[in-house]
Amino acid sequence: MNALYEEFKGRGFVLLLVNMGEGSEIVRRAVKARGYSATVVLDSDREVSDAYVVTATPTVYILNRRLQIVGRAVGRRDWAGEPGRRLIAALLKP
Repeated sequence: MNALYEEFKGRGFVLLLVNMGEGSEIVRRAVKARGYSATVVLDSDREVSDAYVVTATPTVYILNRRLQIVGRAVGRRDWAGEPGRRLIAALLKP
């Protein structure tokens, strides 16, 4: 996801990484160790995760330009592969 974010961020692509249930210091160290460049937000009390029925990680929600959810994927995916890049490019078209 980080590679995808770096490739598309200048074209309007926004990536939010949501951490569920951990404290800020643990998350800060993980972000640094993994080299994340996207915005990381904390859901320490799991209120947002529960509202969106996140039962496993990673869970990815894909929104279009109108902020409508157009997809959901549970589990690991190769988002930086060609199918992922094509999907993001198509969603970023005006």
